[in-house]
Amino acid sequence: MRQLCKGNVAVVKGAILAGCQAYYGYPITPASEIAEAAALLLPQVSGTFLQAESEVAAINMVYGAAAAGARVMTASSGPGLSLMQEGISYLAGSELPCVIVDVVRGGPGLGNIAPEQSDYFAMVKGGGHGCYRNLVLAPASVQEMADLTVLAFELADKYRNPAIVLADGFIGQMMEPIELEYHEVRLPERPWAVQGTPETRKNLISSIYLETDALEEHVRKLEAKYIRASQIEARHETLQTEDAEVLLVGYGITSRVLRSAVEMARREGLKAGLFRPITLWPFPAKALVEAANKVNRVLVVELSNGQMVEDVRLALNGKVPVEFYGRTGGNVPSVEEVHSQLMQHVMALI
Repeated sequence: MRQLCKGNVAVVKGAILAGCQAYYGYPITPASEIAEAAALLLPQVSGTFLQAESEVAAINMVYGAAAAGARVMTASSGPGLSLMQEGISYLAGSELPCVIVDVVRGGPGLGNIAPEQSDYFAMVKGGGHGCYRNLVLAPASVQEMADLTVLAFELADKYRNPAIVLADGFIGQMMEPIELEYHEVRLPERPWAVQGTPETRKNLISSIYLETDALEEHVRKLEAKYIRASQIEARHETLQTEDAEVLLVGYGITSRVLRSAVEMARREGLKAGLFRPITLWPFPAKALVEAANKVNRVLVVELSNGQMVEDVRLALNGKVPVEFYGRTGGNVPSVEEVHSQLMQHVMALI
């Protein structure tokens, strides 16, 4: 069914299509419409919505529902996600699947309510304590807000791990036409969950391992599934990279600006291409190396002062110069601005 939808609302519709059974959260701009839509729509499909008293309470309610075997989610932004970090570490340590949506606003601290991409480190590098990873997906459209939320639930269950939908405020707040299609969802069996039956009554969901060897064995188990995920779950999109001499790299709203910048450059005879990571973790490093195989320069553009650029440089390992251009505070570079940066770096090669 085709409909006009806001990005934050599309998240909830995607969650329902994925069989989400519960939402616990606390409102915060620019993510508040997610809680509002969940409050309206989840009860209509016999789901549970509860506005918690805080983000700390919300993430621990998610822990409880996930431990009971429910498909569950929450959403927040900047300061709220900071408060949830301990709970996210507990969820990962206890191998509990859930979906967390981060609609990024300006920071650090309270910052402002304008869009940024400055939560990359917090979500992709862990944020909380201990040896764990989040699975992180980065939508660049309202359609992908729905589609990648569905995928996030699938990955969370597959790896028994928190999955993050990391969207900037623009993608969360914009409205676009989307296609939604109902499919019957068969939720996976959860023999590990605490469900009140004689078979599951003995289950104990915890992340505490008092013996050093026991904890090391558990961490190695987590590590093994992260290695497996990194080998098969990385996703990306490319545009005109086959003959590209300069490669633009960005995600979310930035990738849409870069797409137009590539088209402008091509009209002027410059062979530019676009590489868009869809999964920020696992980062599509191998695909990036292939896309950058023949280029003379890579330009990474982010709504931050440089976070994903570190993973780009790590992946390319000095094989090609990697430049960076960023805007912060809620400012998004225009196509002309990116084109100007691109031309500066191209001229430096001459």
